Amino acid sequence: MAKITAADVKKLRDETGAGMMDCKKALTEADGDYQAAIDYLRKRGQKMAAKRVDRDAKEGVVIALTSANRNNGIVMRLSCETDFVAKNESFVNLAKSFAEIALKNLPDTLADFMKLPYQEEGITVEEKVTEQVAVVGEKLEIGKYAKIETKAGEGQVIAYIHAGYRAGVIVALNQEGPQLVEAGKDVAMQVAAMRPIALDKDGVDSTVIEREIEIGKEQARQEGKPEAMLEKIATGKLNKFYKEQTLLNQDYVKGNKQSVKDYLNSVNKGLTVTDFKHIELG
Repeated sequence: MAKITAADVKKLRDETGAGMMDCKKALTEADGDYQAAIDYLRKRGQKMAAKRVDRDAKEGVVIALTSANRNNGIVMRLSCETDFVAKNESFVNLAKSFAEIALKNLPDTLADFMKLPYQEEGITVEEKVTEQVAVVGEKLEIGKYAKIETKAGEGQVIAYIHAGYRAGVIVALNQEGPQLVEAGKDVAMQVAAMRPIALDKDGVDSTVIEREIEIGKEQARQEGKPEAMLEKIATGKLNKFYKEQTLLNQDYVKGNKQSVKDYLNSVNKGLTVTDFKHIELG
């Protein structure tokens, strides 16, 4: 049997992040074969992941990043089971490493993201997540991912991370320039705080509109309003819904009785938001 030294254990621990005893056991099982020990830990991660599949992973971190030229941006969530793990620096750095891969490759879907190679380790992002289950001892998953792409000269993307990585937002403006970044961050903060469901009323799903109209009618009916007036009353309530739930029509939280749309236009004529993505924990 190969002799397992403290230096061997430390080397394996530094590379994988697994506990000292886990690394010693892996090297023992692998008879000192370093790569086989890594494989052992990865397989153990798969076993742990299968055992924890039914656990809730509602804690974690959300990372939002933009490219250096601000033409592209991504936002993603790496979830875990406990706040204790989420606050660990190594966990945050792991999430950032995943986010950087997403930003570099701009995959179209979460499934495509999970298939991307993880750095130079010869494994995929999905396999890295599974591997880290053994390291962390909790269920881990990249639960959500979104991107925004713009073309040079047609706008820019601004990123904002809210409240200790508990939410992330990317916002696309239709104009470029560093002088507009602050306004973009202000609007991204608005998204994080007010949680709009769409950019404007045209972006609201038809089923949501139908449901709001029916709710408005029933509320008016319960108030004793005549049937002939229900449609008109419900339409009025729908306009209030748009004002509260769509980004450009919301009251700007840092402004004096102006909408987000009006605020942006006051910063620079014609400035507006063309898209936004918001991901939070939970």
